[in-house]
Amino acid sequence: MALLKRSTPAATADDGRMTLMEHIRELRNRLIKAILAVVVGTAVGFIYFEPIWNFLKQPYCRLPQAHQLNGDKCTLVVNGVFDSFFVNLKVAVIFGVVVSAVFWIYQIWAFVTPGLYQNERRYTMAFLGLSVPLFTAGSALAYVTMDKGLSLLLGFAPEGTLTLVSINEYLSFALAMLIIFGVSFLMPLLLVFLNVIGVLRFKTVSKHTRMVVFLMFVFAAVATPSQDPVTMLALALPMVALFFVAEAFMYFHDKKRDAADAAHARAIAEELDGPSAAEGTADSIDVRD
Repeated sequence: MALLKRSTPAATADDGRMTLMEHIRELRNRLIKAILAVVVGTAVGFIYFEPIWNFLKQPYCRLPQAHQLNGDKCTLVVNGVFDSFFVNLKVAVIFGVVVSAVFWIYQIWAFVTPGLYQNERRYTMAFLGLSVPLFTAGSALAYVTMDKGLSLLLGFAPEGTLTLVSINEYLSFALAMLIIFGVSFLMPLLLVFLNVIGVLRFKTVSKHTRMVVFLMFVFAAVATPSQDPVTMLALALPMVALFFVAEAFMYFHDKKRDAADAAHARAIAEELDGPSAAEGTADSIDVRD
């Protein structure tokens, strides 16, 4: 496991590592930058509220319940005096979080990567490049399947009743779906990251594959706001597929790393004791668990 050894100018400790206060200040600076990115995105969301709102409400507008008050128009309800303002704020925040994802995800990686060795740090941009499309893909899948969960929930209303959905309730549901799906798609990438830095081995994960898959279905059932079977499967199945892709990467990565370690051990033994000792040293190397 890589030690949290920093190579930044702020590292002033005698052993080259940052002090606790320096870690806290760095975390504070990263959080401020991430929040500022979300704030800028939110400001843009305020300016372009109308097209963003028209896009966000489309999953609800595909339902027959959305046209009960006016057959031609999709209708949502405003309950309070301040609801109109908070609707604008929520829509802008949703836009700000999604649009600035590339920046605040980078801030997370930037805080973590100084603790990695140089050979591990080269994977940072690859992880960053993958995390953004994965988060976007998860949010897009949530948007596509959102109407299925809404249809199930609203379908429990007794016949002859008028279903009125407030804008705040709908936006809370939409925000939860977008964030949960987006973050869930990053979980397999986290496994790959832990494998690359040497914390998690393929053999360890392969021993618990069935349990991990089961827990993914449990997570999908609990995390989805609607908790309907269609939405649960829409979240669980891509997560399981991404998990198997991550597991395959871990297998080949560990195989390559073990071969490199064995070759390195043979080279060292040849330098010290000659070829015969090198063979014995390579054969005695235990594969890490």
